[in-house]
Amino acid sequence: MKGMKGMSETKRVRTRFAPSPTGYMHIGNLRTALYTYLIARKNGGDFILRIEDTDQERYVEGAVDVIYKTLKMTGLNWDEGPDIGGPAGPYVQSERMGMFKEYAVKLVESGHAYYCFCDKERLDSLKKNEDGSTAIAMYDRHCRNLSKEEVQAKLDAGVPYVIRQKMPLEGTTTFHDEVYGDITVENSELDDQILIKTDGMPTYNFANVVDDHTMGITHVVRGNEYLSSAPKYNLLYEAFGWEVPTYIHCSPVMKDQSNKLSKRNGDASFEDLIAKGYLTEAVINYIALLGWAPKGEQEIFTLEELAQEFDISGISKSPAIFDPVKLKAINAEYIRRMTPEQFCEYITPYIRQYVKRDDIDFRVLASVLQPRTELFTDVEAQVDFIDALPEYDNALYCHKKMKTNEETSIEALRAVLPVLEELDNWTVEGVHEALFGLIAKLEVKNGWLLWPVRTAVSGKQVTAGGGVELCVILGKEETLARIRKGIEKLS
Repeated sequence: MKGMKGMSETKRVRTRFAPSPTGYMHIGNLRTALYTYLIARKNGGDFILRIEDTDQERYVEGAVDVIYKTLKMTGLNWDEGPDIGGPAGPYVQSERMGMFKEYAVKLVESGHAYYCFCDKERLDSLKKNEDGSTAIAMYDRHCRNLSKEEVQAKLDAGVPYVIRQKMPLEGTTTFHDEVYGDITVENSELDDQILIKTDGMPTYNFANVVDDHTMGITHVVRGNEYLSSAPKYNLLYEAFGWEVPTYIHCSPVMKDQSNKLSKRNGDASFEDLIAKGYLTEAVINYIALLGWAPKGEQEIFTLEELAQEFDISGISKSPAIFDPVKLKAINAEYIRRMTPEQFCEYITPYIRQYVKRDDIDFRVLASVLQPRTELFTDVEAQVDFIDALPEYDNALYCHKKMKTNEETSIEALRAVLPVLEELDNWTVEGVHEALFGLIAKLEVKNGWLLWPVRTAVSGKQVTAGGGVELCVILGKEETLARIRKGIEKLS
């Protein structure tokens, strides 16, 4: 393993997203990927994808594909990774196993680590007090001061062992985090953590440090649950004589003030949000704001704009509360900014789930839906009357504000029917001109005539669009049939 020689000299920014393939893409994981990506792009650096697959008990088949698919969908394209290679590969942790023990042995040789031969029975006994109560599970350093001869004898005899980090017993260790500032811990509180397990596999903490160094990682973004491990990381870097990376620890994304977002609690993953009708761009925009504040008032950003605007100083120490209302508002704003052609293309598959007729003008329908759509999955209630007129009560014709009732409504529909029967220009402009011409001729209020028309053609109290648009969407033949049925119901 050659690693990235010369990286510290060039100071080129290199960040990494290192997920474990355990299933879906959690919102917090995606935020880590996004921040990591933005730091690299903001500084003209490299964004690296590393798959940490050594925890086989949690490994989920197909999860690596979920990671690839999610990052590609969101535009978080990596510069180096398992699929495209790069100068610091392999980029799958299980393919890097051979080197970790070598690095651990170097620490033993330099006096910063030691072989521990304590068996499970002895280690379990440390977790219990004499009265059987649970004790603080901290290793008592029993093997820390074995002589070289004792160690060699046990190695020669094939006694199973782990390699532990030899923590300083006195003084303090201080590390700097870009979000939390300087944090100092008492060395006496640090456990002599295991670096290499009895099967020769590295622990998560040790593999992370070695991988990050050999890949030349300059900035590490992770959750603040790793703050307690940071002093141990620092001591490893110092023991090797390596440069410590810039730490950015982020507070968790919370469901509320007390509970973290969790798939087990039914909280949405990225895939769930897309399935609910959210735009990928809107989700990414919102996730960026979960714990990060831009300097100005702007909240709607493209990924390219985020890369320019993002600054580590804007990351908050406070937990971020996932707000579905805010996400929906951002999604609605993205929908409003679409061109009519783009929106029509996006919404058509959703409409097709409920509208099977082939004679519908989807462009007109889309133009009606666009200003009223927050989620693409909202479409059902707005189009469920198109294929078939629902059953409705005549009381629907009575509208206090429009000053309509059953008597005025049948009068309006009887006046409208012959006008629309004779109309050849069945477009929004043509129907509008015909109906508003009739309104002027009868000298009535708009609602007096249009409310009964909308009720008759939709059978609903709330619709996307008014009577004019609904007539055009349904087509002349269907519109006339529904108006005749309305007259019949009211007679």
